[in-house]
Amino acid sequence: MASRHCSGWGSVLFLSMLSMVSAALVESNRLQIAHAEGLVHGEVAVPMSILWQGPQYFLIGAGEVFSIGLQEFFYEESPDAMRSICLAFSFANDSAGYYLSSFIVSLVPVFTARGGGSPGWIPDNLNEGHLDRFYWMMAGLSFLNLLAFIFCAMRYKSKKFS
Repeated sequence: MASRHCSGWGSVLFLSMLSMVSAALVESNRLQIAHAEGLVHGEVAVPMSILWQGPQYFLIGAGEVFSIGLQEFFYEESPDAMRSICLAFSFANDSAGYYLSSFIVSLVPVFTARGGGSPGWIPDNLNEGHLDRFYWMMAGLSFLNLLAFIFCAMRYKSKKFS
């Protein structure tokens, strides 16, 4: 990989994928407890400590440490006269990701709800849904994103070395 920033970005993507895997495993466990305790159709919380979510948030936080590399990349690899606008692109990249996330979350219930009143993966009562499948889907998309990144990063030629 041509840039030291590429390895940082790869770390962000890898840790993000691991966070989704962690979330899927925790949610699968939570759903098993909900079914075992007969809480699927109730409006009561599942008796499970919130600390189970710690690993996924730790992984996301650890990934954020490396995300500053995106801003550094835009600053160092852009032409001198365009550094400010290119740095703004890193923030536009973040906002595009947030919009894409919202779009995916709004599409999943539409495509996963089946006929006969099935609530889909993300219903109002999460005990009736399959949020775990959503997290597995996001882990898969994160993996594909990581592969696409590796493909592009291996072909990238840094400004400093060209």
